[in-house]
Amino acid sequence: MQAEKSIRPPYLKKGDCIGIVAPARKISSEELAPAIAILEGWGLKVKLGKNICQRDNQYSGTDAQRRSDFQDMFDDSEVKAIISARGGYGAVRIIDGLNFSSFSKEPKWIIGYSDITVFHSHVHTHYRIETLHATMPVSFNKDAESLNLLKKALFGETISYTVSAQSWNRKGENNGVLIGGNLSLLYALASTPSDINTDGKILFLEDLDEYLYHIDRMMMQLKRAGKLSKLKGLVIGGFSEMKDNTIPFGKTAEEIIMDVVKEYNYPVCFGFPAGHGVQNYPLYFGRTVELSVKEKTSLKFL
Repeated sequence: MQAEKSIRPPYLKKGDCIGIVAPARKISSEELAPAIAILEGWGLKVKLGKNICQRDNQYSGTDAQRRSDFQDMFDDSEVKAIISARGGYGAVRIIDGLNFSSFSKEPKWIIGYSDITVFHSHVHTHYRIETLHATMPVSFNKDAESLNLLKKALFGETISYTVSAQSWNRKGENNGVLIGGNLSLLYALASTPSDINTDGKILFLEDLDEYLYHIDRMMMQLKRAGKLSKLKGLVIGGFSEMKDNTIPFGKTAEEIIMDVVKEYNYPVCFGFPAGHGVQNYPLYFGRTVELSVKEKTSLKFL
């Protein structure tokens, strides 16, 4: 299968403007201040969504306010990248009301992870524009290496990864377009306009704070929906803070995943340092990658 042609937004350069929005959980100006200083230290101008520190229960403002902020960033020609302040829950409530016409004509980087999987999936499905799965301002202080790699990714420096072998890995090599994100969100997007086609792709998955039986249920949904059988590869990031019932499920998250895909023969990499853990290495979604799972795993963007 020939790789799909993706559209790559322009990399950033010093003097460019990056917009910060909060499409999900609320955030305070105090939480944002350190990240703004870091981005300005990279030579970027920072523009905040006008409603970014609003409150509507757990949300950063009403649906209309959060949608308006994202739309403003889409339509502002000065803004070259849009980074979500944090995840949580809320993107799925605003995605259908957004007008992507300006964004599709003048693509810009959309950056984030977790709940931002909604944007990654929607943009890949409809526009084939590359996005960046990476750390967000609320987590900038978690890991200096992940933050430095985000800077390199945004400014167009070459990034590739080599990670240690994991016992559950399945060896092999393949090329494919990298897509994916948070498993719970991909599960929630099934049969919606933001659902992704995984055929011939390399799928990345991560999750946080889920019951093990629910990991099994979500993986079985992907399998029954035909989203695992035609992959070129599978990359498993952090499955952090998993929970179990009083009667144990009997498998770890890794064992669940490997059991679900055991009948297929594509390479599978476990333990990739991306997701909700301390390390969250940036990944270009929508870009072709070379996945090699041997004694070590390498991921090279092409």
